[in-house]
Amino acid sequence: MSKKDRELENFVERRPIADAPGIQRVLRRLASEIVEKEDGVEDLVLVGIRTGGVHLADRMAKLIGEIEGQEVPQGQVDITLYRDDVLRGLPRPEIGPTSLPFRLSKKKVVLIDDVLYTGRTIRAALDAINDYGRPRRVRLAVLIDRGHRELPIQADYVGLRVDTEQNQSVKVELAERGMTDRIVLYELQAEEGEQS
Repeated sequence: MSKKDRELENFVERRPIADAPGIQRVLRRLASEIVEKEDGVEDLVLVGIRTGGVHLADRMAKLIGEIEGQEVPQGQVDITLYRDDVLRGLPRPEIGPTSLPFRLSKKKVVLIDDVLYTGRTIRAALDAINDYGRPRRVRLAVLIDRGHRELPIQADYVGLRVDTEQNQSVKVELAERGMTDRIVLYELQAEEGEQS
């Protein structure tokens, strides 16, 4: 069971946000926006943040390839050891692979994640990328922006904006992880005896 799944144990599903065709439409739009704003694919690389961002980066690379007729290099970054709560909140951190099979120098990096929340994941990903080189620039693409930032970080490319409360969570479920593609809003269950 992943850390995200463990965190959702006390949450109940409130409502779906998007189904599989909805996710595909959003990704297609994001791919088009990236190609347009980045002036094509020259020096463009996609870097997915483990784990959801990696699957989305794979899909975006295919869509951009269809639009431009050429492959876009992609990589992935694991942020576990760059998190500011790695020693406090993760008693047994699961460290995954970081793979950047290209030089970052002079590259236009589009960092891809599934949900943008506090901004701490993105800060950690930027730190990780900087350990591998200095790109020309880094832009951020996210499938969902749910607000509640704790750091001054904003996405350049946003699929959907969803207003959430602090007692809610947004989960992106993907076929690559053995689930049906969908985005779901969850809410923390009230403890027994508590008033709702």
